[in-house]
Amino acid sequence: MKNSKKKSKAKPVNAENMTKQGDIKVSYKEKLSNSDYEKHLDKLGLELVKLQEWVKLKKLRVVVIFEGRDAAGKGGVIKTIEQFMNPRVCKVVALGVPTEKEKTQWYFQRYVSELPSGGEMLLFDRSWYNRAGVEHVMGFCTKDEYEEFLRACPEFEKMLIRSGIIVVKYWFSVSNEEQEKRFLGRIENPIKRWKISPMDLESRNRWVEFSEAKDNMFAYTDTKQSPWFVVEADDKRRARLNCISHLLSMIPYEEIPEKTFKLPPRKSDKNYVRPPKQEQTYVPHKY
Repeated sequence: MKNSKKKSKAKPVNAENMTKQGDIKVSYKEKLSNSDYEKHLDKLGLELVKLQEWVKLKKLRVVVIFEGRDAAGKGGVIKTIEQFMNPRVCKVVALGVPTEKEKTQWYFQRYVSELPSGGEMLLFDRSWYNRAGVEHVMGFCTKDEYEEFLRACPEFEKMLIRSGIIVVKYWFSVSNEEQEKRFLGRIENPIKRWKISPMDLESRNRWVEFSEAKDNMFAYTDTKQSPWFVVEADDKRRARLNCISHLLSMIPYEEIPEKTFKLPPRKSDKNYVRPPKQEQTYVPHKY
């Protein structure tokens, strides 16, 4: 397969306070305090609510894709966005292993059935790009299926965009050292142990293969119509703030005047008699 995509020139990076991440040097500031993080997050949360109301009003269809290495922080930013949004408007899709029936279908078919209707915003916690990453590296698809995906994916996304769906794609980039730190934290903490799987451990063993797969995926699917946006994710708090701020900038929206509500007084009915409390079963007061 020929790759006609031109390579973009590397952007200059500030040489102050540098830390190495793979082959890329990234600049990090001092640690963001919890109070500063919460302050910035509250402001962004208010904007997410405004965006949500605009999506409902204009019947927009929005798809946001979150991809990246294991433990890169995709789930964290998705949960952060979710906490401010109406689950009837902002929905999260994290599909499991395809069934035997789904394996016989057109590859994109099960993802198409999840696409948003008017007034909905969909967050994909991993997406059809599974084929370009884990399926390819772990041998869960054939070479022909992999190459067909790389050819078809840009056309598929063009179809979505032409139909009026807003598509935004994020790749969460984490360094080798930070991923190791997060994996060890999951292994050592019983509360987080469910987050790690044999597949995660194997991804550590195949770090280079996953890197090559990501580079090839970008070469074919980082298009002008549907570009990838890379989130430097070694700093979780900054990664979440940066990603949410960028997402807000990608969807033009306006603030809708708030509806005013007046809480009515509770009506009383002298004829109503409440059943005795002892007839009901209560949760024990253990705390």
